[in-house]
Amino acid sequence: MMGRVFKRRSDMHLARKTWHMLGVLLMVVIHERVTKDTALILLLLTMIVFVVPDVLRQYSTKLNDIFIGIFQSVIRENEVHKLSGNSYLISGVLLLVLFFPAKIVTLTLFFLAFADPIASCIGIRYGKDKILGQKSLQGFLAAFVVCMVATYIFIKTNGLLSEKIFLVSTVAGLIGALSELLPIGKLDDNLTLPILSATGLYFLFTFFGIAL
Repeated sequence: MMGRVFKRRSDMHLARKTWHMLGVLLMVVIHERVTKDTALILLLLTMIVFVVPDVLRQYSTKLNDIFIGIFQSVIRENEVHKLSGNSYLISGVLLLVLFFPAKIVTLTLFFLAFADPIASCIGIRYGKDKILGQKSLQGFLAAFVVCMVATYIFIKTNGLLSEKIFLVSTVAGLIGALSELLPIGKLDDNLTLPILSATGLYFLFTFFGIAL
């Protein structure tokens, strides 16, 4: 891997963020058009195609070189010899589809598609006020706005709630922003964000009697 230059977490890395958004949005499209069982089968196949080689490359320099050569544009420096964020993302989405209702899955996928990359962009560009590790107040607020707007549009589009929609959207925005902000041990946020967000949204929707 001599001569290869990799992006760091503090870099804007627009190619990775675009890959992330488009990949998750594709998951939304597929999830909305197939049954739960089919979605799980497709995710398991994706894990075999992507996650298994990602794990195996940790034990093979040759396989690692091939993997890095294919995904160099979206791999970070710290992932060269560790599992990539995509493996955590796929695993997180698999758990999401397995354990949560379809509407919660769809809204959480929108959080995953937009909140994390937009919060990262805002944090890198304007995040001067650090509140937790490298996470900034500006990035947190960006995630909050993204998740709040996504929830409002989702509820409105699906006709799920006529009253208290702003309140529910605001609380959902906080759920998404906190899920993006708070670390769970050393787990990647591509895994923790969907699980934490979906859990919070499930209890929020249940509390307000929103049909799941």
